[in-house]
Amino acid sequence: MSSSGLPDRLIEVEAVEVPAVRRAPAGASKTFRPYRPGQVLLMAPDAREWVPDGDLAHFVEDLVEEVLDLSAIYESYVEERGFPPYDPRLMVKLLVYGYAIGITSSRKLETATHRDVAVRMLCAGQQPDYRAIARFRARHLEALAELFVQSLGLCRRAGLVRLHALAVDGTKLRANASRHKAMSYDRMLKAEADLDAETRQLRAIAERVLAEAAAVDAAEDQEFG
Repeated sequence: MSSSGLPDRLIEVEAVEVPAVRRAPAGASKTFRPYRPGQVLLMAPDAREWVPDGDLAHFVEDLVEEVLDLSAIYESYVEERGFPPYDPRLMVKLLVYGYAIGITSSRKLETATHRDVAVRMLCAGQQPDYRAIARFRARHLEALAELFVQSLGLCRRAGLVRLHALAVDGTKLRANASRHKAMSYDRMLKAEADLDAETRQLRAIAERVLAEAAAVDAAEDQEFG
């Protein structure tokens, strides 16, 4: 008898090896396109080749690199101790593209830097966290509003009638209709007035989106801490 009061023969259990059962892959008898999870991929070394031509991300890339004037943002930085901040070009691309596709949450923008191919291309593989994104927006609010106004105007002239979710209230920007090059003085005054009105409209949209982004971040801070 064992110390537990049970016969020894009931305690000594002979180990039995259970043969492994190899299950045939489901659908093995069918024909599908090749699918090999875990396969090593040979990706293009230039991340811009990951995104199809004509994608909005390429427009945003060219817009920030070649058109928008970011000097007001750059001038606000002085040499400081500690880890260097992210390049303003990266942050502006991330915000313009993110807001254009309807992502105003800084947390969701951070997630996109890991999961969204177009965002990864714009950020060149860097992944600022949501705190850095929110701080950048808050620090450069006035400059960003002007940059968004310029971006919206350029998108209109490029034929992108509206930057998707930037016009979240349904406001549609007028397409760039063809006009005669020769204008009378009265027509020039009217065109200038139309442009001023459109600029005010674009500024209202830009300010609304930035305010919405701040409100979303505040709500998420309240929820997630």
